[in-house]
Amino acid sequence: MTAASRGILRVVDSDAAEAERNADARSESQSAKDTAQLVELSKSGDREAFDRLVRVTHRDAYALALRLTGNAEDARDVVQDAYLRAYKGIDRFRGDAQFSTWLYRIVANCSNTHLSRRQRQRHDTLSIHTELIDTRPEHDPALQGDRAELRVRLDEAIRKLPERLRSVVVLRDVYDLPHEAIAAELGISVTAAKVRLHRARRRLREQVLPMPGEVPRP
Repeated sequence: MTAASRGILRVVDSDAAEAERNADARSESQSAKDTAQLVELSKSGDREAFDRLVRVTHRDAYALALRLTGNAEDARDVVQDAYLRAYKGIDRFRGDAQFSTWLYRIVANCSNTHLSRRQRQRHDTLSIHTELIDTRPEHDPALQGDRAELRVRLDEAIRKLPERLRSVVVLRDVYDLPHEAIAAELGISVTAAKVRLHRARRRLREQVLPMPGEVPRP
């Protein structure tokens, strides 16, 4: 591992705890203009600028990794890998989308790779005990009742989804990535991404708001 890579890992590890402690004291993200400036400085080799990008985006990147992996330890590994890839590939960021969106795609790709490797090595199932963060209910008037109870039921339903379905619904409905980006990062076709999203949404509806006489599938 290069000295630059080791430095990035130290920044990620040290800033993870700091980000959680100070989350309420600082703004959720810098302005688009400030972020763009940090990106341009990072492209020119400014390590301090990239370290600042890590600090600004770490909380959201970790939250996405946690949703996709369902495990805090795996999420930390994924985030470290994602920032290393982002650091090495920052020159390829052209600004067609927001930096956060570009980073989310890298996190999604790293999560998919990590889960595939873990399944091959250990053949175990995803943990369903990690609490999801800021999961939004679907935009249905019927969901406006008891939000607290609904949040618990929806979180549980998402955790129980198979990984292939959970990844798609989180990336699309929580992080609003387009079907094309989801397909590219998960290594599937756009059609497959749409089919998985449809199945995931149907399972969530069956679990959270079943129709009369409808038996939720396991």
